[in-house]
Amino acid sequence: MTPQERATKVGETMFAVDVASKDTMGMELLTVEPGRAVIRMAVQPLHLNGHQICHGGFIFTLADSTFAFACNSHNKNAVAAGCSIEFLKPAHAGDVLTCEGVEQTLQGRHGIYDMKVTNQKGEVVAMFRGKSAVIPGQVFPEEAGA
Repeated sequence: MTPQERATKVGETMFAVDVASKDTMGMELLTVEPGRAVIRMAVQPLHLNGHQICHGGFIFTLADSTFAFACNSHNKNAVAAGCSIEFLKPAHAGDVLTCEGVEQTLQGRHGIYDMKVTNQKGEVVAMFRGKSAVIPGQVFPEEAGA
């Protein structure tokens, strides 16, 4: 299995059971590649806070979900060991947010990933950095040497 085939299967396997991202948040998984993922989400009225802008927690969740797909793309179970986010621009109802997550480094059990959340105009809404930790297991069963 090639690294791209592996990443695609990881994405399909995880997204099929990701109730939080898919069903609750209305996210759409666009692509998973080795060390990279892209997810899109339309800002709906249920995402708005008291200022009538997208609640930061929903933007964080979009970035965190993208992080999960990027850091699991090698088919080694990985979880967040830490993360931070910088909110740079508000998002409004009707905006379409796209998050691209890219692996910066992967050494041993830990990786560093950067997520960039942009709106439909290409404006950066938020930047998120996550540190992953590999835990036992795989997203889907695969031979150890495959």
